Amino acid sequence: MIERGEVANSWRRERWDSFRLLTPNWQSRLPGLRYEGPRPDGYMTTKEVTQFIERFAALCRAPVRTGTDVTSVRRTGDGYHVTTSRGELRCRAVVIASGACNRPAVPAFGDAVPPSVGQLTPFDYRAPDRLPDGGVLVVGASATGVQLAAELRASGRPVTLSVGEHVRLPRTYRGRDVLWWMDSSGVWDQRYDEVDDLARARRLPSPQLVGTPERRTLDLNALTSMGVELVGRWAAVRDGRALFSGGLRNVFSLADLKMERLLGTFDEWARTRGRDAEAGPPERFAPTRVPESARLQLDLRGGETRTIVWATGFRPDYGWLDVPVLDEKGRLRHDGGVVDSPGLYALGLPVLRRRRSTFISGIEADAREVIDHLARYLAGRR
Repeated sequence: MIERGEVANSWRRERWDSFRLLTPNWQSRLPGLRYEGPRPDGYMTTKEVTQFIERFAALCRAPVRTGTDVTSVRRTGDGYHVTTSRGELRCRAVVIASGACNRPAVPAFGDAVPPSVGQLTPFDYRAPDRLPDGGVLVVGASATGVQLAAELRASGRPVTLSVGEHVRLPRTYRGRDVLWWMDSSGVWDQRYDEVDDLARARRLPSPQLVGTPERRTLDLNALTSMGVELVGRWAAVRDGRALFSGGLRNVFSLADLKMERLLGTFDEWARTRGRDAEAGPPERFAPTRVPESARLQLDLRGGETRTIVWATGFRPDYGWLDVPVLDEKGRLRHDGGVVDSPGLYALGLPVLRRRRSTFISGIEADAREVIDHLARYLAGRR
């Protein structure tokens, strides 16, 4: 195993100070290791996640070369040639486990933002007191965007949130964490070859959730109540002005509808499996409130906005991969983690083999199937 930094490097270096997992502690499980602390319904901090992964590394005793950058992987006649900052390797197979969140995805029009406005990504952001005084424009309303908007607003700053497509979920439903329902009902176990639109499923933003001790719901209604201003998707910059799309009502209605359908799936599962008595009665939630007059533009030169935080997602970085296995958008071509090159595999990508693939609790089942394929490939070559 090759790691560019320390074990759990991204958890150490690329998370903001108040970060917590979205999944409850009882869902943190790896082969031979699971959470056994006093707060099964709590949410791990960055430090706790790091320690959890360190314990797993010690438990499995896998040989890890830390502080080693991979600069090239290329196909050879009998396998792959791997160039690293600490020498060369030759191998018959390679498993890419670098994840899908290596680089923040910032729109190209970010270059047109006036230089007087600071720009950050979640990799750069640490806490509100590290930002200059003044208003903040947070772009993106998935888990990261709503969490940072709430934290910045709670610090007393004016905050505007640019909202595009998003996944709305309550933190708890019928008395249980919503991810208990995802886990127990089998929604998370839907396989990639059973998904109607796999490409779209792999692009879905992370749900609007936050892991707090009180297990609070953090949706757009909660942010509006805090005083966060909602605007549409940021479409362009023209003459120093941010231009936002209209149609917030439709965006909100679609997210509300999808949430209601998912909650209905949970209710049906509980009814047909005789589990209704274990939970409270079915719940329904108020529609997302539409601003009376959402702004369509914001003057970035007027001093109202001092900082922009781009919570617009991430993309993988395969600049070191010298094998022609990327599509036109720079994503790996693979079938359930079996990459389009003999002996090349991937783990940790969205909906790799199941909907839970990118969560800690999802890696084991994916890894077993991918490594089983790898073992058969190597046996066939012998």
